[in-house]
Amino acid sequence: MARLALITGGTRGIGAAIAQRLDADGLRVAVTYHGNEVAAQDFAAHHSIPVYKWDVIDFDACRNGIERVEADFAQPIDVLINNAGITRDAMLHKMSVDQWREVVDDDLGACFNMCRNLIHGMRERGWGRIVNISSINALKGQLGQTNYAAAKAGVIGFTKSLALESARKGITVNAIAPGYIATDMVQAMDPQVLAGIVAQIPVGRLGAPEEVAHAVSFLVDERAAFVTGATLSLNGGQYLS
Repeated sequence: MARLALITGGTRGIGAAIAQRLDADGLRVAVTYHGNEVAAQDFAAHHSIPVYKWDVIDFDACRNGIERVEADFAQPIDVLINNAGITRDAMLHKMSVDQWREVVDDDLGACFNMCRNLIHGMRERGWGRIVNISSINALKGQLGQTNYAAAKAGVIGFTKSLALESARKGITVNAIAPGYIATDMVQAMDPQVLAGIVAQIPVGRLGAPEEVAHAVSFLVDERAAFVTGATLSLNGGQYLS
């Protein structure tokens, strides 16, 4: 039987591209969402991939949701893609406590919630693939994003540590740090601002969600067993760490 993959924040943008790619690769796939009902309904209408709703910042909701997915598919989740994330941009001297906590809880805390609820089973079975979606701004920083950059940098540290803990159990844990990707959110930016961003990217264009999905496809493959603890930068050469 094909392995079961779960993608958080999987109904739009990068998450949706990952879900479609892993489905095309022959994995069984489920996705989660929380806030955007329209995007979830549109995804469900156009794809034969089950959609589940829960808040990834809630540890118990993650546990219950994972149990529901595994019961529906009658098999354990072997592949986890932690993609869900939010931004609440503000300069630090104007940032509220809620803006800080919401981003750290959603972008970093969710990785703990999902991995903590799945890692034991992966260790028992002796196999697992975890890919955590970080960001270029975790590596280089960004004005107005102390919360987001800190959370996404935390994702990289989390990834490396869990990779070390899991290596002898047949589980790989890797991160991807995308640059500017042509999602609806990015393409909705002011055209002049967006043009300025593209001018800073050596390849001269935005990345495609499908390019991130291709990287995920490689990392979760059976043949990628020697790749763990890595952070793969997909930014068109915009930042070379």
